[in-house]
Amino acid sequence: MENVVLVCTAGMSTSLLVSKMKKIAAENNIQINIEALAQSELKNYSKKIDLILLGPQVKYLLNNLERDYQNTQAKFAVIDSIQYGTLNGKAVLNQVLTLLDKKVI
Repeated sequence: MENVVLVCTAGMSTSLLVSKMKKIAAENNIQINIEALAQSELKNYSKKIDLILLGPQVKYLLNNLERDYQNTQAKFAVIDSIQYGTLNGKAVLNQVLTLLDKKVI
């Protein structure tokens, strides 16, 4: 099962989005682990990460994270600000599925 982490400043706004994404994934029988983390928690996250999605407000972290995780298989992307702001769980889940080369819903 793939591990996906959504990162924002404090983990609060991404946790709302993750809740919606998990519900949609369950409704569509998609086996995926999705978690929300504050940027400060990411360094201590011990699970293998397949995809890190950054909230628009922390997109400045992208280059540093790519460097920090260069010896892993982790992929990176920034969540579209409109999808993020409207908490569009389906659109962000489809972004995840596309980045993981899975069938979108």
